[in-house]
Amino acid sequence: MASEDPFLQVQADVLSLLNTTRPLFNSYIRIRSSASSATSPELVESRAELESTLTDLSADLRDLIDSVKAVEHDPYRYGLEIDEVERRRTLVEDVGKEVEDMHAELEKTVEQAQIHGKGKGKEALPHPSAFDSEDEDGTNGDGDYAQFEQQRQEQIMQEQDEALDDVFKTVGTLRQQADTMGRELEEQADLLDDVDNIADRVGGKLQNGIKKIGWVIRKNEGLFSPPFFSFSLFFHSNHWLFCRRDRLL
Repeated sequence: MASEDPFLQVQADVLSLLNTTRPLFNSYIRIRSSASSATSPELVESRAELESTLTDLSADLRDLIDSVKAVEHDPYRYGLEIDEVERRRTLVEDVGKEVEDMHAELEKTVEQAQIHGKGKGKEALPHPSAFDSEDEDGTNGDGDYAQFEQQRQEQIMQEQDEALDDVFKTVGTLRQQADTMGRELEEQADLLDDVDNIADRVGGKLQNGIKKIGWVIRKNEGLFSPPFFSFSLFFHSNHWLFCRRDRLL
């Protein structure tokens, strides 16, 4: 009886979360393309939500890798063929590639934020402080608030960048593990082919040996039957006795 397959539940979780992440990613791209500033609250909130979801997706992807590794060394224990294990490895690679592409888009936004939100296909937006106006008494209270808000948003994005770097490193590690599993599966497939070839050769030799044994048995089954065998033994015994008597005489 095949053991319980750990891959199936993890696969369902990954695909479900991936389906949740895709619309978040598309929404983020849409907001970014129309944002008036790279530090706009809507863009920052959308980016934070996407980053959090990608972090969860990377964790599930790690579990998916572990489940593939659990069955790859003994797939028949779980009732799996080599082709199914290869399909699972391909799924891991595809999901990892999609996560990397999303991360790359977020990295582009980080670079744009560093030059104050240069939009996709747009000219660089003016610095937010350019829109500040002095109070009637000559002070610049609104400008101080705007500068504080900008610094806070930049700090948030920096923290998100660090988290995304960790996600990127994790996904890269997972893809390397998937490549290693692929090479191991190819080696196992070659080994199985060698075993099949050896079994075919041994089986052919056994068949030839069985045929020869059968031929020998058929050729000698009359010679060693009880009546003929007794007569032959009697004849040779008496012949030997007569020869011995003649020599004695």
